[in-house]
Amino acid sequence: MPVTTEITPEGAGWTYSGLRVVTLAPGEQAAVETGDAETLVLPLSGACEAAIEVPADEAAVTFRLDGRPDVFSRVTDFAYAPRDATVVLSSRDGGRFALPSARCERRLPPRYGPAERVPVELRGAGTMSRQVNNFCTPEAFEADRLIACEVLTPGGNWSSYPPHKHDEETPTEAVLEEIYYFEVAAGREGREGMGYQRVYGTAERPIDVLEEVRTGDTVVIPHGWHGPSIAAPGYDLYYLNVMAGPGAERAWLICDDPAHAWIRDTWPGRPADPRLPMCSAAGPEGER
Repeated sequence: MPVTTEITPEGAGWTYSGLRVVTLAPGEQAAVETGDAETLVLPLSGACEAAIEVPADEAAVTFRLDGRPDVFSRVTDFAYAPRDATVVLSSRDGGRFALPSARCERRLPPRYGPAERVPVELRGAGTMSRQVNNFCTPEAFEADRLIACEVLTPGGNWSSYPPHKHDEETPTEAVLEEIYYFEVAAGREGREGMGYQRVYGTAERPIDVLEEVRTGDTVVIPHGWHGPSIAAPGYDLYYLNVMAGPGAERAWLICDDPAHAWIRDTWPGRPADPRLPMCSAAGPEGER
């Protein structure tokens, strides 16, 4: 199978969260077994058909995904495949497709997620503002354990900021393993761009990551404060967040680093970056 990115729970050293990115040539097919994990089909570039076959069902359910030229051009539609299913992806013109996943107990039915129903949120203010496409967050789409969203950060801005964590079970925080998958928009004359990702821990659970990231790179976050995600000037930054954890409730609860939590208090009354939103279900903001 033409897998260009593969993160399994075993490889990451945790229990639930996973991600595959499949690249298809024009006319190519790929079969994916979901195993014990609910799985999404999220076009990164291109369109596809996703045929989902579940044992004991009479026939496969096929969803046609319109997709998008690239992650910066449009909010995409997507498909949900339950655990213990087979997904056959086919693409007439080829493309790249992300398959975020989470080990789970319940087997929910296959479903289609229209792009027009994806909640688009502008978060932060000024140079800390970004666009969040909440396509598979608890309030937007039903799943058993999987939480996923996309974040678009204009060049020169910081996102995932203030730094936050979700590695303890408290009334205000949930335990969630998280994957960041990155893509960077090309700069002038198609030049390759980069961004940066910071992760740091506590005295009790140390971790220390400061990585330059480019298109196709991933950062796994088992615990600790994460942020900022930094878009270098001139290069817009995209990342796909994939999260899952052991909590009885599927909830995205975070705790800000107390040293930097005050940053949120500076946002009220300040406008978002005028480059936002960067796109919608209809296409780039300028075409709406």
